[in-house]
Amino acid sequence: MSFQLEGKKTVVTGGSSGIGLATVELLVAEGALVAWCGRDEQRLNDSKALILSRYPNAKVLTSTCNVLDKNDVKKFADQVQNEFGGVDILINNAGQGRVSNFENTADEDWLKEVELKYFSVLHPIRAFLPALQQSECASITNVNSLLALQPEPHMIATSSARAALLNLTHSLAHEFSQYNIRVNSILLGMVESAQWKRRFADRSDQKQTWEEWIGNIAKKRGIPMERLGKPEEPARALVFLASPMASYTTGSAIDVSGGFNKHL
Repeated sequence: MSFQLEGKKTVVTGGSSGIGLATVELLVAEGALVAWCGRDEQRLNDSKALILSRYPNAKVLTSTCNVLDKNDVKKFADQVQNEFGGVDILINNAGQGRVSNFENTADEDWLKEVELKYFSVLHPIRAFLPALQQSECASITNVNSLLALQPEPHMIATSSARAALLNLTHSLAHEFSQYNIRVNSILLGMVESAQWKRRFADRSDQKQTWEEWIGNIAKKRGIPMERLGKPEEPARALVFLASPMASYTTGSAIDVSGGFNKHL
């Protein structure tokens, strides 16, 4: 079954690694034109080379961009407009979590979390909104975390900011319906990443395989599927929500946590 993305003009922020890169590859495989950005120029170049090695005829664009800098984002948006002539899909993926509890989270750290979770989404939306308004199948999809519904004490600032982003996404879905722009999000649980790979390399029992080691972590955390997600799994949820296949879905959030969500 096709996601109906052939020829669609798409943008992914934070697309040079992990979930972002998995999303880029799925979009390219579906025949979409894909632009993605990242802060690390070398990683960005490597990701582009990887995609083109697998899909030599792909229409792609990459740009170094800090999504917290609205001038950077505006420049990126202008590049996409000049290259693709419009935008149908925006996927906001940039952002990371902060490990801290209330006692060791300073005032400026709360502000940094709000800035990261809000403006990594707000800057791209503002920059690409004029182009999205011209599309007949426009969508915005935000990568969020299960922390938005299920906060963790050791990630108190991130949990709070994630809840705010969920609220914002729902509000934008209602406001942007007048432009026929759908707005949705996914709620991530624990997903395999470079950080987990580094921890695996430093594991105490060097005889443990990756599957054994990561499976034990998942069991300890109480993930019913007893494993972490793979980057391509949230990528599929993102692409579905962003695509015309989800044409009657807006203001929604798909749980991608392996059953870790304890809420109905």
